[in-house]
Formats: sequence, C-alpha cells, structure tokens
Amino acid sequence: MSAPPPNEAEKNIEIWKVKKLIKRLEAARGNGTSMISLIIPPKDQISRAAKMLAEEYGTASNIKSRVNRLSVLSAITSTQQRLKLYNKVPPNGLVVYCGEIITSEGKERKINIDFEPFKPINTSLYLCDNKFHTEALSELLEADQKFGFIVMDGNGTLFGTLSGNTREIIQRLSVDLPKKHGRGGQSALRFSRLREEKRHNYVRKIAELAVQNYITNDKVNVAGLVLAGSADFKNDLNQSDLFDGRLQAKVIKVVDVSYGGENGFNQAIELAGETLSNVKFVQEKKLIGQYFQEISQDSGRVCYGIEDTLKALELGAAEILIVHENLEITRWVMKNSAGVEVIAHTTKAQESNNRELFQDKETGLDMEVIDSGSFLEWLAEAYKDFGANLEFVSDRSGEGNQFVKGFGGIGAILRYKVNFEQLADYSDDDEFYDESEDERPEAPASSLLTARPVDNKGGSRDGTKASVKDNKNRPGPSSVKLLRVWTEDQDIPNNQPSKADFDEKICNSQDLVVLDCWASWCGPCRAIGPHIEAFSTTYPQAKFHKVDIDEVPEVAKELAFRTIPTIAFFNNGEMVDITTGPTPRGIEGCIKDLIEP
Repeated sequence: MSAPPPNEAEKNIEIWKVKKLIKRLEAARGNGTSMISLIIPPKDQISRAAKMLAEEYGTASNIKSRVNRLSVLSAITSTQQRLKLYNKVPPNGLVVYCGEIITSEGKERKINIDFEPFKPINTSLYLCDNKFHTEALSELLEADQKFGFIVMDGNGTLFGTLSGNTREIIQRLSVDLPKKHGRGGQSALRFSRLREEKRHNYVRKIAELAVQNYITNDKVNVAGLVLAGSADFKNDLNQSDLFDGRLQAKVIKVVDVSYGGENGFNQAIELAGETLSNVKFVQEKKLIGQYFQEISQDSGRVCYGIEDTLKALELGAAEILIVHENLEITRWVMKNSAGVEVIAHTTKAQESNNRELFQDKETGLDMEVIDSGSFLEWLAEAYKDFGANLEFVSDRSGEGNQFVKGFGGIGAILRYKVNFEQLADYSDDDEFYDESEDERPEAPASSLLTARPVDNKGGSRDGTKASVKDNKNRPGPSSVKLLRVWTEDQDIPNNQPSKADFDEKICNSQDLVVLDCWASWCGPCRAIGPHIEAFSTTYPQAKFHKVDIDEVPEVAKELAFRTIPTIAFFNNGEMVDITTGPTPRGIEGCIKDLIEP
C-alpha cells in the first residue's frame, strides 16, 4: 500500500526541511570537482544511473591530480553505494548529494545525502563540481502551491490550474445563453424569466463542476481559487448559495478579463500574479492575527518564549505551535555528575557568554555533552508526540516581524488556559518535599488547569504539590490503609470504580499496575485518557485502573496525591513510581522502564 498523502502542515514542514538543506548545501565548498549532484526524475531507471556512474568512474580514473582523482573516485563510489539502497526510483524522484567539503575549521568532511523530494521533480542532473547544485530544488519550492482558475463568461467556462510556471487546462464548457433581447413572439416578462432561469442553471452547472475539479476525497486540492470573466457571471458564482462553501473560502481574487477561454486564462494569471505571490503571506498574517487576538482578549490561551512553550508541549496544552523558520537555537542533551540527563536550549550568544548553562550545579564542573543539534530540527521530528500542529512563519510580513522581534519567534496557541507562573513555582528540580507542611512550598491561589490540586472531598482547592522526580519517601500501599474503590473486575483504564476491594486489585497483585487518578472536570485528565487506553492494548503486561477523586477522595488523601492527573505505578503491591501532570511520552517511558528494567 502507498503511504497516505501528507496534510498541509506536514507538507509545510517538508518544505522547511528542504529550505534548510538548500541553505546548508549552498554554503558548502570543496576542493577540485569532488562534489557530486545527482537528480533522477520519476519513472527513470536506477540501472541507467548506475551505468552512467560506472562510466564516470572510468573517466575519473584518468584525472592527473592524485588528490583530486581520489576525491572524485571516492564521491562516485559513495553515490553508487547510495543508489544500491533503492530497487527503483521513488514516485517523486531521487536526489543524491555526495562529496568532501571543507569545514569552517579548514578540515575535510564527507557528505552523503539521499532523499525523495516532497513532490515530483522533473529534472535529470549529474554534475561534478566544487559545489553542490541546488537550483532544481529551489525551483521545486517556488512551484509548490497549485491554484485553481475558473474563467466564466456568456459563451462558456474554462477550468484550469497553475503550479509554478506550469499551466494546465482541466475542462472546457461551451454554453448558448439567450441575449438580453429576443425576436418577439413572447412577452418581455416571459422572455426575461426564461433568460434568468437559463443563467441560473448555468451558474448551478459551473458550481457542480467546480466541486468535481477542485475537491478530491472531500478536500480542496488547490491552495487558492481565482474567478475571472468579462461579465457578472463570476460575481454571481462567488455570491451564489450553490457554490460550495469550501471553495468559496479559497477564493483569493476576482478579476475582470477581456476574453474568455484560454486567452482569458492567460490574462487572469497575469492580473492575479501579485495576489498569488502573497498567498503564503495572507495565511501567515491570519495565523499570527489569531495569536494576537488571543493576547488582546487576555484569554490566557497563548504562550511565548522557549521555556513556556516547551512546558505547554509537555502538558499537552499546545494546539498550534508557531515558530520562526530561521530560529537559531541549539538543543543540548547533557549528563551531570549523578548521571541524570539535562536538556538545555541556547542561542549563539548564550553559548559564548553563559558557560554556567553547561556546568553541573552541584560540582561546578562542565557536564558531559551527549548530543547537540538544531532545536527546530528536533521540533520538526517530535511535535506530533505532543499532539500539536507545527506552523513555520517568516519575518517578511508586518505581523511576522512583530512576532519574531516581540515574542522571540516561538509561541503557541493553547487548548486551555495554563498558569505558567504557578508552573514556574513548581518547576521540576531535583528536590523532594516530604509530607511535612512546613517544608512544602505554598501554592498561589490562582487557578492552574493542569495538575490541579485536590482536597479530601474531591474537586479542586488551593493546595500544594510535591516533586515527581523522587518518590522514595512517599508512603506506599503497604504502609497506608487502602480503601475499597472497585466494583468491576475489568482491568481497563476507563472503568468507573466506587466501592470494591482495593487491596485485592493493588496490594495483593503481583502484576505491574498503572493507576490513573483523575476527575471529569479536569481537561488534561480527559486528554490523557485515550492515550492510557491505547497503552493498555500496547502493553498487556500491565493492568490499568482509573480512580475518580470526586467519587473516592480518600484514595488521593491516603496515597498523598496532591494534584491531578496523577499516574501511579505499582509492582508486586508496592508503589514504585509516580508522575503528575504527565505527557503520553512520559507515561509510556515509565511503563517501558518498569517492564524492561
């Protein structure tokens, strides 16, 4: 089976990746002609390209310069090895870049890149040079979006599309409509009525054909729609109730043309040129305008800055991530003296001026760097794990420039209000607060929708929260009086217990038990529920249970659960781990650690 087509957001991310790749490849330089650029179009043969490379290898063996000869032969060999990974050319073609480049430190480094473009690339290319040739990829980006055209007048209608510099006529339709004046034989009123009826039927027919041509599998297949014509038909169609609402929302321009048919199509393309070039700007302005509107309404459903945005991601609260396409932030994964992983995000200025970010707070020594890379590249790979949509924006529009300069180029529109000040008060340090109220920090009275404090009667209250990093001092089921909270024998995450034998289900169980402490009024609890249900199928080694703290508040009290959602993990009747306000990834990580210690 072929892979499902990517949605618009996934396609935009693929485009961003290609843009970043082009930028890196264009900056690369090598010695001699040892940098190979190979592009194989769709429906071409891998064997043909392999044969050509074999011939090139023989030719390159005659290069007089020993250093250049070895470099070129090495690059050709690497390219041949890359081609062996493919049995046939992918549907969108194949792009290969191989060779040795000179780094900024003056050292030689091998580059081997092969990938299938995000859309068909109808270019055949093989070049050995001192640089990589990316012109075909750049043209692919320019020809990204496809626009629909409806050229409609009293003589007929033309349906067409425009993608980059490729124009295609989809369908033509001729029509014979009565003019404003007849030859007599009927009253003027009757003639007018018949004329209006035929015009109405004509508009209805065009509306139906527009759906057939521009909607595929219930989705609009063009980025925008241009209506053109020499009379009022284009306006009648645009304002008609017969015109599909999905297409009406895609209309970006209505233009007057002097001709119909193909000549009118060409003129419409010319007149709509400026609008077509600004379509992405319009989409960008609309998205950032939505972000600014949430701020102006003080809804609390937005965040900005890398720290708050990452917190929103971890909570599953981020619905739309908005990120500047050229955000220069590095993501560091380090290990401190205790062997604990520490993740830091830095700008270039912070890397040179703030070395404390790389030092262990306990020892003052530099931490071991496990991995480092572009934060944007990590985000482009990981955003789906957090249930968010990722949108890249530029700084070329007024709104985009304001977002980059005023908000740091990163932010999110949230699913629900989150109190980041309270989250900051309880940031995940390596500290553990025991059950003493004197040592527990006071929580502010402001509401926090995620990780809501609970009281002994169910519901929420202004309370306190213990760190979830260390639970060794927390009383386990063996040291507290456990209550009867189950009525069903089913081990599923969505059962609704009330009064049954908790000891039998937990304390006397020899299995790994995952306990979800939740409440129906808690948004994050409802969001995390489907993920836990999925885990119950994925990990049959564990038993999953769910406790509503409104129904059985004593459980939260006895087990010292102070916030929800709280997920507790029991093994052989003892609590072995606990996480509060978790993400699906965090829950799955705990389950994996306990199943495969």
